[in-house]
Amino acid sequence: MKPRTLATLKTGKLPKGDVWSAAQVAGILASKRTAELIPLCHPIPVSHVDIQSRLERECLVIEATVTTTAPTGPEMEALTAATVAALTVYDMCKVVERGIVIRRLYLVSKSGGKSGTWRRRNGTGSIFPSSRRHEK
Repeated sequence: MKPRTLATLKTGKLPKGDVWSAAQVAGILASKRTAELIPLCHPIPVSHVDIQSRLERECLVIEATVTTTAPTGPEMEALTAATVAALTVYDMCKVVERGIVIRRLYLVSKSGGKSGTWRRRNGTGSIFPSSRRHEK
């Protein structure tokens, strides 16, 4: 995003209100509706969702961590949470800049399910224009 947009985001003076809270709630709600949004993704009980965001240079990094009691890993729920949180930030910032780019959505780690535990070897990346996606 442009420096002006980033500065406005930092001050919290956007016309639509509190971007951070809105993005956090949107991500949590989205994680719980993943099975409705992704074809063939089965519903699982989501026991905890944490959405963190931080400003880094010219971008906003969003990280979603999802836990479940199901035998499968909630990576799709975490990816959905991070994506919807980023889209919410875009929606609330578009009054300042419509050219914001959302990119680099990826899984950092997962555990559970038939495939067991998996971790990305190179932990760098992001979305908005960057963002990490965590899943547990």
